[in-house]
Amino acid sequence: MAAVHALQCSRAALSEELSPISLSSEISGTCFRSSSSRGSTQKQYCFRSFLSNHLSSQLYLKNKGKGKCINRGSVFCEVSSTTVQPPSERTRSEPTQVQQGQGTSELRSTELARCDLEDSNKRIICTFNIIFVCAEVSPYSKTGGLADVCGALPIALASRGHRVMVVSPRYMNGVTDAKFAGAFDMQCRIKIGCFEAEHEVAYFHEFRAGVDWVFVDHPSYHRPGNPYGDTRGAFGDNQFRFTLLCHAACEAPLVLPLGGYTYGEKCIFVANDWHAGLVPILLAAKYRRFGVYKDARCILAIHNLAHQGVEPATTFSKLGIPGDWYGALEWVFPTWARAHALDKGEAVNHLKGAIVTADRIVTVSQGYAWEITTLEGGWGLDGLLRSRMAVINGITNGVDMDEWNPVTDKHIASQYSLDDLAGKAECKAALQKELGLAVRPDVPLVGFIGRLDYQKGPDIIQSAVPEFMQDDVQMVMLGSGDPSIQSWMKWAEATYNDKFRGWVGFSVPVAHRITAGCDILLMPSRFEPCGLNQLYAMRYGTVPVVHCTGGLRDTVQDFNPFANAGEGAGTGWTFSPLTKEAMLAALWTAIQTFREHKTSWEGIMHRGMEQDFSWDRAALQYEQIFHWSSIDPPYA
Repeated sequence: MAAVHALQCSRAALSEELSPISLSSEISGTCFRSSSSRGSTQKQYCFRSFLSNHLSSQLYLKNKGKGKCINRGSVFCEVSSTTVQPPSERTRSEPTQVQQGQGTSELRSTELARCDLEDSNKRIICTFNIIFVCAEVSPYSKTGGLADVCGALPIALASRGHRVMVVSPRYMNGVTDAKFAGAFDMQCRIKIGCFEAEHEVAYFHEFRAGVDWVFVDHPSYHRPGNPYGDTRGAFGDNQFRFTLLCHAACEAPLVLPLGGYTYGEKCIFVANDWHAGLVPILLAAKYRRFGVYKDARCILAIHNLAHQGVEPATTFSKLGIPGDWYGALEWVFPTWARAHALDKGEAVNHLKGAIVTADRIVTVSQGYAWEITTLEGGWGLDGLLRSRMAVINGITNGVDMDEWNPVTDKHIASQYSLDDLAGKAECKAALQKELGLAVRPDVPLVGFIGRLDYQKGPDIIQSAVPEFMQDDVQMVMLGSGDPSIQSWMKWAEATYNDKFRGWVGFSVPVAHRITAGCDILLMPSRFEPCGLNQLYAMRYGTVPVVHCTGGLRDTVQDFNPFANAGEGAGTGWTFSPLTKEAMLAALWTAIQTFREHKTSWEGIMHRGMEQDFSWDRAALQYEQIFHWSSIDPPYA
């Protein structure tokens, strides 16, 4: 075949043939046009190569003007010049190649990406086999935003033509059992050597929304509580439970015949937080040294750097990792954090090991990508993260545009849209009535939704409420957590019974009604990797007032009444530093705008509702990260 002859071409011949291109010492191939044809379709054979800077490459077609070859890594593929079948129309049985037939292109790939012509404009797109590894995933198991990301982003990527698998534990706790009812036992058992024994795990599988949802089954996942602990605190064997998950996730693409055949070695892993932190280490230490997964890549997604999976150093020998890799996970606590004078502070840090060995690192917002490299936001890992800044990127999370949609939301009193906001006033009146507050459209209603813990800053609200309640305002707080804050919420409701309501606990319908019914959403978070409530608020025309940190800084633009020839710009207010005084100043500015400048207020609402925070936008940015990782050589 002509493709075989292409691989046998000498460097000199390529250099002579492609004189318009300056070939560096790293270039190993080029693109050319074959004289052979199959039927009436001419073939283009491309051997993609990467430049030494690992950031950009340029490929050249001998017959200029016939199309473009965009480098997506070391990929050899064969594509036709006809239009491909759209990803949405492809069948379940073809996860690793475009189906052949009339009007489609034949695809052959030997590396990470599968490349094809997207449309009649001859644009080349590449699709990947993607493996998400996570401790929780919505709707099967959920305690926070990690589950939302791992439940929505894979679906968005699958809709763009990628083959996507999500690997997560199968939690059988009596409460969530029914959520796994659609997953069937694949009758595949493997034994994992770790923690001084061999542990057998099983795989369950459900194909839904174009994604392979794979659940690792083991008795350690069968206990009451949430994925991480119960009412008494975190489970003592979490390191063991998530070590099993990582080993099982690395084996899944090799052993599970999903849709008729396995994902294989040429895939991209997305390891989420410390629970999946052993995945990039296992790829480098356990597999690549034997020639397995040498073409795979691993992206580390950091959702919250504060949680790092730090365990005693003596547990390293139980992880199933070669001893010469101890340095990747080695962690030493500073002197002030040690228990006593004889404590050496030695430990293993799962997240640190992932940062060291991952091919690229993604955080859930651009602002957080910068914050984690600072002393204040690095949680002891800032120096290491600064050394890897070249491979760190921030991508703001998306939201479920169907679940959080005021046009179709079944939880709220009245649906409304950007073109007709009458329903929002009805939602406010219904919420005031539900809370037992005076139904007054002229009074600003301020809401807070979140955990009652140090990160979310409820103590700042606590200190500000006595002064804030002197104004003609109403306020509602929804959340649970710190018992002292919960008790204070009850006290505040009794003290300011005509203005304040505290709802201890969490309810999805109530969260929707507060988001739709409030005029202002308050978020005084000390740090916020991404933040979702401010995105939900803007989608519902509720104006956010937020601390200027992390993803809040990225997503909320300060209102400027003088921009755009007096028409105004901005979607809310941010404040800094995180003090009672700064927060109250921002709140009162927002309230004054609400009362006295209705046109400006409506403009803020409209601009917020026009924002695009869909997962399709985020998926497009993740694709770029996948392409960059495929260009770089893997960690070894």
